[in-house]
Amino acid sequence: MKKIVATAQGPQAIGPYSQAVTWNGLAFLSGQIPLDPATGRIVEGDIAVQTERVLENLKAVLEACGSTLAQVLKTTVYLKDMREFPHMNEVYARYFPENPPARATVEVARLPRDARVEIDAIAAAG
Repeated sequence: MKKIVATAQGPQAIGPYSQAVTWNGLAFLSGQIPLDPATGRIVEGDIAVQTERVLENLKAVLEACGSTLAQVLKTTVYLKDMREFPHMNEVYARYFPENPPARATVEVARLPRDARVEIDAIAAAG
């Protein structure tokens, strides 16, 4: 059965979508940009700071789904500038130190609120 998941620990949706949807033991997480959940504003800082905020947001939504970063199966990373890939990847590796999920990374022309990075995920949900 399809279940909509929302948590105040992650940024509120800025459009007509859910933070996550669980179905049949899987969690489908909408893309997260580096919004501070407390203020709803993009965090100040470089790609490393923004990537950390994005992954913390994903972590919060995963927890609301009854899941964890260790249960992530697939992510897609959207970068505004592929030259920032090494710095994003360094932060990403800290969040997935063992058995990292499958991943695609693409450069995009623009992201919501002019963010530098967005990441979505699919995970096993408890």
